[in-house]
Amino acid sequence: MSEPRHLNHAAAALTGIVESIEPGQLTAPTPCADHSVRDLLNHLLFWGPSLEGGARKEVVPPPAASESDADLTSGDWKGDVVRQVERTSHAWSTPSAWEGMTHMGSPRQMPAELIGGMITMEFAVHAWDLARATDQDLDLDDDLIADARDVIAKTGDQGRAMGVFGAEVPVPDTAPPLHHLLGETGRNPQWRP
Repeated sequence: MSEPRHLNHAAAALTGIVESIEPGQLTAPTPCADHSVRDLLNHLLFWGPSLEGGARKEVVPPPAASESDADLTSGDWKGDVVRQVERTSHAWSTPSAWEGMTHMGSPRQMPAELIGGMITMEFAVHAWDLARATDQDLDLDDDLIADARDVIAKTGDQGRAMGVFGAEVPVPDTAPPLHHLLGETGRNPQWRP
């Protein structure tokens, strides 16, 4: 079941990875198809206010016309990304954020618990993307991974149809839980830059 502690753990893991990214790594490829490190950081900045608003049951449209328009322009790009992830995590830390229906940047309503779980999964998977791209270690607990896999089980087919996830990558039954999560999101757990 999705819950604030999983989202907070995923956010902390993600911000730890972001804080260790060096400027020279921004152009590095990531396991997230066609996205560089810079692109993924822009993605987090672009969607962050909408995800944060969802915790307050507010429709907050993305701040720019496209993700590429949300480019890392600040001299403190690490701080900008970390602060946005932390604001989102903080907003979803209250039990009321997980209750009822809410939005994810559009007027369409969805169960708040599902959106909170989607954010948890997003933070966890993008933490892995960025860690792998920048040669960092990532530690996610099995409960968080199980939570994220539950979200993929509910949303994976729709996400693949929308192009959010790639085709599922098969992994051996004996693979660690994280590898199963990655495969379910269309990532190859063995990916290397």
